[in-house]
Amino acid sequence: MHVADFDYLLPEHLIAQFPPAERGASRLMHVAGMQLAHHRFGELPALLRAGDLLVFNDTKVIKARLFGRKESGGAIEALVERVLDTHQALAQVRASKAPRPGAWLLFDGGFSAQMIERQGDLFLLRFSGEPGVLDILEQAGRLPLPPYITHDPDDDDARRYQTVYARDPGAVAAPTAGLHFTDALLDRLRGQGVNTAFLTLHVGAGTFQPVRVDDISRHTMHHERYRIPAPTIEAIRATRAAGDRVIAVGTTSLRALEAASQQALLAAPEGDTGIFITPGYRFRVVDRLITNFHLPRSTLLMLVSAFAGMAAIRQAYAEAVAQEYRFFSYGDAMLLERAPEAGA
Repeated sequence: MHVADFDYLLPEHLIAQFPPAERGASRLMHVAGMQLAHHRFGELPALLRAGDLLVFNDTKVIKARLFGRKESGGAIEALVERVLDTHQALAQVRASKAPRPGAWLLFDGGFSAQMIERQGDLFLLRFSGEPGVLDILEQAGRLPLPPYITHDPDDDDARRYQTVYARDPGAVAAPTAGLHFTDALLDRLRGQGVNTAFLTLHVGAGTFQPVRVDDISRHTMHHERYRIPAPTIEAIRATRAAGDRVIAVGTTSLRALEAASQQALLAAPEGDTGIFITPGYRFRVVDRLITNFHLPRSTLLMLVSAFAGMAAIRQAYAEAVAQEYRFFSYGDAMLLERAPEAGA
């Protein structure tokens, strides 16, 4: 397949630059094959039933962007991609000239890190002294809003570009399908017998990387770390045994569940995944998917096309543009039914 098969025209004014005035006050398109229905996100309980299991990604967005200078004086910008341990991290580094191994990077706030080695497009940085990397980012870092959001992050972004259930710091991008959920909505869902479970996948900046090859089979996917705890595995097994539905909240939850089930159901509950889901993939775990609208030509648009069917997604996106839905991270949502041919 070709990357052009996943293109569509999107008027720029439909790219949401800010979240809705109230969390959860977004629209929701229900896509069941070629059948489309328009809802508000707060109507989600009416589309679910007792016994359904919602699986959320509880990763927490870190203030991953640091600014400073090289010891030699040139300006630098670092985007921490993955925190490895208390003092080490992999990062993208932008500078007029890439730092060499042994070079010191001096960041705002009086913090410093030494460049240890280059690992592909990333740089291994070792931060000196105390505090640790996560504390340094909290003190001196800036929220890494997606590249299509053009304003500088402010206090409202710090609150709204984070799910209400975020608890495990490590992501450089939000699992945006979860941004629509409020505590009150979660209480309503649980009250009607909908179950909830959590996993962790730390979303990397690679989620925004474009597909640079025409033949998508030649694309190399970025890797992300995931962990599925035992209670979530037990909840999924119980749901499937009862004949009920597993619903992934976001493509990151789906990728973790499917990556863990390549050999057998949830047989690899922890690891690194570079799973690249394209049309023709057979889903082993997930029955329904809640997700936002994704960028043209992106790997995530390929994923939802694999899940719901290419024709269904083309029609849904054309309808979303016609009805002026809001797109991308701060935009509206979809509830997708898995296409019959996409089941394992």
